[in-house]
Amino acid sequence: LSSGRIFIRGGDQLDSRLNELGCEKYRHVKKQTTATVNYYDITQIFADKGDAIYEIVSESIKLSVDQRKFQKSSASRRLRDLPNMQLTLERMVKKAGIEDVETFMKLGASAVFSKVRTAYGTDVDVKLLWKFAGAVEGIHWKLIQEPRKRQLLESCQ
Repeated sequence: LSSGRIFIRGGDQLDSRLNELGCEKYRHVKKQTTATVNYYDITQIFADKGDAIYEIVSESIKLSVDQRKFQKSSASRRLRDLPNMQLTLERMVKKAGIEDVETFMKLGASAVFSKVRTAYGTDVDVKLLWKFAGAVEGIHWKLIQEPRKRQLLESCQ
């Protein structure tokens, strides 16, 4: 609800249906710009009390749930979204030939570290190995215990 109007989230084929029904996109007026977002004014459809409103609401909910599931899936995750990773590390890993989270996880910390060392030289800080291991295990790199660190180092030799 905004200014007495009812808006619903669009998406996929629902956008064209809402356009056919004459629904306009919501315009969010900011200080210096106007942003048109993917929400449509369905006030008139709601007021008409037709059956179309139920189908539209159901479709909007389904699209929202599907989009949320995708956002939470590994298919949509970026390397920098993993624990201990940031943009610079993501770039290093990609330069080493590892393009996505799935490949990163499949290779494991030691193999990723070895590839990064091949790409950047052997003077790469060993902390990167801990960071990659933490990313794979889903923990902060400082929580990795010494026995695990030794094991990781041995597997890189």
